[in-house]
Amino acid sequence: MNRAALFVLADGRFPAGGHAHSGGAEPAVAAGRIKDADSLLEFCRGRLHTAGLVAAALAAAAASGHDPLTLDEAADARTPVQALRTTARKLGRQMMRAARATWPSAELNALAAARPQGAHQPVVLGLAARSAGLVPLDAAYAVAYEAISGPATATVRLLSLDPFDATAVLARLAPDLDRCAAAATAAAARITEEGLDALPAASAPLLDITAQQHAAWPMRLFAS
Repeated sequence: MNRAALFVLADGRFPAGGHAHSGGAEPAVAAGRIKDADSLLEFCRGRLHTAGLVAAALAAAAASGHDPLTLDEAADARTPVQALRTTARKLGRQMMRAARATWPSAELNALAAARPQGAHQPVVLGLAARSAGLVPLDAAYAVAYEAISGPATATVRLLSLDPFDATAVLARLAPDLDRCAAAATAAAARITEEGLDALPAASAPLLDITAQQHAAWPMRLFAS
């Protein structure tokens, strides 16, 4: 196991395209639901335990060696709005490019061939983690952290929030992050006995609605 690879995979400078996405923070700021560090904390906590949990479990399952194509279908079923499905596949395509350059593997090549327009990003990240010699829990942590670090970073730009305050938000969410990664990994471990229904399907309707609306904005700072 190459645990140090986790630092590369989870680094915000890893060229996987995440910097161009706010994780729903931009429409939340526009609607006044994120206005300071405290409201950012609540937004990120909610996102972590819904969309973040689902994505982390998909990544853990891919890192466990489960069929990435069936996981990609499961991701589609758990992503009810077209805007988020499109975003997930765009990010997956970019993640695939970065992962194949960094940790080349036959499994990544096979998924890229089967999904030339991109598989869902958590599935690709999980397979990248597997190719890097990481374990399912590592993949879950990387995805769960991304679910909160993306909105936090975006809010610094959107609100001119003090970056120290944004970082403090991430630190305060560390216990939630631990619980989310553990729950996601445990769910992935049950697939062998329970099938894909073992994966969580937590929903965040407001995130879904605002993502679809945000995609139609004529001008926006972030892609999603």
